[in-house]
Amino acid sequence: MALLKRSSTAAPADDDGRMTLMEHVRELRNRLIKMILAVLAGTIVGFVFFDPIWTFMTGPFCRLPPAYKLTGGESCTLVVHGVLDGFFINLKVAAIFGAVVSAPIWLYQIWAFVTPGLYNNERRYSLTFLGLAVPLFGAGAALAYLTLDKGLALLLGFVPANAVPLIDVSDYLGFLIMMLVIFGISFLMPLLMVFLNVLGVLRFKTVAKHQRMVVFLLFVFAAVATPSQDPFTMLALAIPMVLLFFAAEGVMYLRDRKRDAEEAAREKALEEELDGTAAAADDDW
Repeated sequence: MALLKRSSTAAPADDDGRMTLMEHVRELRNRLIKMILAVLAGTIVGFVFFDPIWTFMTGPFCRLPPAYKLTGGESCTLVVHGVLDGFFINLKVAAIFGAVVSAPIWLYQIWAFVTPGLYNNERRYSLTFLGLAVPLFGAGAALAYLTLDKGLALLLGFVPANAVPLIDVSDYLGFLIMMLVIFGISFLMPLLMVFLNVLGVLRFKTVAKHQRMVVFLLFVFAAVATPSQDPFTMLALAIPMVLLFFAAEGVMYLRDRKRDAEEAAREKALEEELDGTAAAADDDW
């Protein structure tokens, strides 16, 4: 484990490369400081360039038809209720931008802290998992961003004709972040299936046996997980998840077939070796 082995950035505690508890705590502190400084630097950049970032984040709302907007025209206007709300919105958006931009740095710090305690195969598997998880999460978040306006239009379509929707900036920002995170995490579920298959925990036969139930549960999950509760957003999440599930199932099938073939070859070689040993013993007798 990482708590028992020496990291490459820390001084060795003894000849066998192990670290004391205090040395490991100091290493954790140093890496946390680097992570915080990276996020803080990204937050400052986000605070300086707030306008283009906010324009991008309000893109789904601005794509709504004029009838759903406060002014009834092409401009997209959101509402703030407090004197300090504007400052806190700037700070929140900048912090989100800082966390996203600095992700390579703090992900590396986490990786560098954990990796000394991993075996070579565990290190390879976890690095592959991370390399696939980042683009999959990004693809899910991108899909949520592109389809968010359809969900908003459907929800705002229920507003009575003599009522005007006053959408608060904080509510919209929270809704946007929630949708991005839900879509991103949902795209990681098939990758988790493959990872469990690599570890030998989940077999293709088990998944294939319950394939219909899994597809049904994916649609149920999409209906429950999407805060907008509209059919378009649900299908936008469910259909890619089902396609990724079938892709993961195909990978599991190929891996299990290769694994079974290797096990059969080993068993055959063992049987031949045992038969040869028995024949030699009979000859000696």
